[in-house]
Amino acid sequence: MGIWPVFFEGYRIEKKAEKEISKELEQVDEKKLQEEALRELNSLIGLHKVKEIIYEIYAFSQLQMKRKKEGLATDPIVLHMIFKGNPGTGKTTVARILGKLLKGIGVLEKGHVVEVERADLVGEYIGHTAHRVRENVKKALGGILFVDEAYSLARGGEKDFGKEAIDTLVKEMEDNRNKFILILAGYKYEMEYFLNTNPGLRSRFPIQIDFPDYTIEELLQIAEVMVKNRQYKLTESAKRKLMKILIKNDASREMGNARMVRNIIEKAIRKQAVRVLNKVNITKEDLITIDSIDIRED
Repeated sequence: MGIWPVFFEGYRIEKKAEKEISKELEQVDEKKLQEEALRELNSLIGLHKVKEIIYEIYAFSQLQMKRKKEGLATDPIVLHMIFKGNPGTGKTTVARILGKLLKGIGVLEKGHVVEVERADLVGEYIGHTAHRVRENVKKALGGILFVDEAYSLARGGEKDFGKEAIDTLVKEMEDNRNKFILILAGYKYEMEYFLNTNPGLRSRFPIQIDFPDYTIEELLQIAEVMVKNRQYKLTESAKRKLMKILIKNDASREMGNARMVRNIIEKAIRKQAVRVLNKVNITKEDLITIDSIDIRED
């Protein structure tokens, strides 16, 4: 009989050690997640003001968590946001980085991003919309619900269910306070109109971030990063041709930002593949080089 108390004491010590090790590993993982997210944030081209605000949110949230642990007074962490900017300006990318950062410091349990648009939220009959909104909020619990082109929810007449989607989102923000973050995104002026359609809506989103269009130089940098990540390289003539296309699109106000650059690069890679495949002897240099002939606008 005398061996059992010793055995159980050893068992308790072992279990305690396992919990401590598990907690230490979790802290290491969270630290790595923060470091990874900060590297991603810092590596973004341009977006200087955006990066500054995201770091402020990260620092504020982290300090509030530390103050809470020390028993100090804390401000409520309300992080519902509005992202305003044209397509291809990095709104979704920044939302994903933010999810990782807030997961890393324990503000969010999971840190994932659920991306939806009007069609995912607005139903076709009474009650259908509320159900769709609640289902998507449920998926986003512990993370971020990112609603793209959110201004479209305010369009339509009295019989449109977009208003019901907005009302349900507002209710879910209250019912699931601190359990998820809602980010509404879209064109700057359309989002301003959207916020003005509901007098109480603006105050529910204390953080509003403007995403500026990229400059021509920044877009060229983005293109170079894209090809480098795919283990290709642009010749000088390819860069000049790409620059001409970017300048032309900027002048005609048809700038598609990083999305347009990605489309051009992906098309160039396909064109390069056709060109190189027809060569008799294919070298490693051939495999990685994108020339001006591969860069197409159409």
